Amino acid sequence: MARTAILILLAATLTLTGCTRVQYGDPTDVETVTVDFGSTDLQMIANAMVDDMLTFPPVREMTRERRPVLFVDRVQNRTSEHVDTESITDSIRTKLIQSGKFRFVDMTSVDRVRDQLEYQRDSGMVDPDTAREMGRHIGSEFMLYGALTGIAKRDGSTRDNYYKFTLNMLNLETGIIEWASEKEIRKTRSRGLFGL
Repeated sequence: MARTAILILLAATLTLTGCTRVQYGDPTDVETVTVDFGSTDLQMIANAMVDDMLTFPPVREMTRERRPVLFVDRVQNRTSEHVDTESITDSIRTKLIQSGKFRFVDMTSVDRVRDQLEYQRDSGMVDPDTAREMGRHIGSEFMLYGALTGIAKRDGSTRDNYYKFTLNMLNLETGIIEWASEKEIRKTRSRGLFGL
């Protein structure tokens, strides 16, 4: 009898603790799980940078009649935590392309493109009339580059994280920074007496 009661109690415990519920959420909702860098911060930075760049008078003038070609250099992560800075730049690049004002060269795929062009030229398996030629890529006029920095402080039950994202647009021919912007984020968490 006691053994049956223990088995029933064990089965009930496993059933209650083993239930997992998964649901979809709105990816644009504010995410406040921790004070670490998160999805809301990424979206805020991408939106702020693109809005700032597209409304900057010299950039508006430069894109009035044409679509300049840019490439994005790897954004440096100068925080103490793991942050996927490629995801930030992917969002910025996507928003700028969708604005219809810029075109981008993808420097992350250069090796794969070279392999494909060499295959088309040298393999003998591709119709020469349809093979793409080497040396026909358009050169970038501008480079976007930047850094994410952070300062994390803790005082007893309070934790404060400060982030600053800086992005620059460099004219490759002249070396002049044509546009720059910063976005700052501060997140603070205080725990109650019992950690609530």
